[in-house]
Amino acid sequence: MVRKIIQIDENKCNGCGACAAACHEGAIGMVGGKAKLLRDDYCDGLGNCLPACPVNAITFVEREAAAYDEAAVLAHQAAKRAAPPMGGCPGSRSMTISHENAPVPAAAAAPSRLSQWPVQIKLVPVNAPYFDGARLLIAADCTAYAYAAFHERFIKGRITLVGCPKLDGVDYAEKLTEILRLNDVKSVTVVRMEVPCCGGLEHAARTALQNSGKLIPWQVVTISTDGRILDE
Repeated sequence: MVRKIIQIDENKCNGCGACAAACHEGAIGMVGGKAKLLRDDYCDGLGNCLPACPVNAITFVEREAAAYDEAAVLAHQAAKRAAPPMGGCPGSRSMTISHENAPVPAAAAAPSRLSQWPVQIKLVPVNAPYFDGARLLIAADCTAYAYAAFHERFIKGRITLVGCPKLDGVDYAEKLTEILRLNDVKSVTVVRMEVPCCGGLEHAARTALQNSGKLIPWQVVTISTDGRILDE
């Protein structure tokens, strides 16, 4: 049958997972860090997920799709309630990580490389002397705990800003835009975790770079939950 159903633009999706959380029917899930419509028959076409998306990646379309199956949705919801808790968002799922056989870094007592304070995006001023000519690091809170050599690899020689859009519940784009616009920032490095909720930090940085009106070299580095650099 032809009916109204959601469509997700993967190019716009930042992987925050907000739509999946808003879809009580379970029609949307996170696959490879992107939101996906998993089952047509779980989508009721009411669009509760639309206002949850911070980047407007979800729209309605009219297309051939299986009819909404309320009985299947209720059965899915019952099975989900009966299943052992998995922590909800992939970024908050519990896991044990073993580093027993990992080599101990030679510089175990290395000094801090932090060169300014404060570091929280919410607290840092939009204009400060240390931003002049800065190589800017925008990092997710968890990255410094996951990656053992974070100070030497990322903080050294950079001005550091940290935050977690999931816990802070804010979009940092406006403040980061002002920092880039008002200061002579030479480069931007974004360090995020592999979990979907870290997509909000990367999206904020991308938006700020675009809105600043400046051409600033930038890169994104992704850290795995077990402390490896996945890409840069």
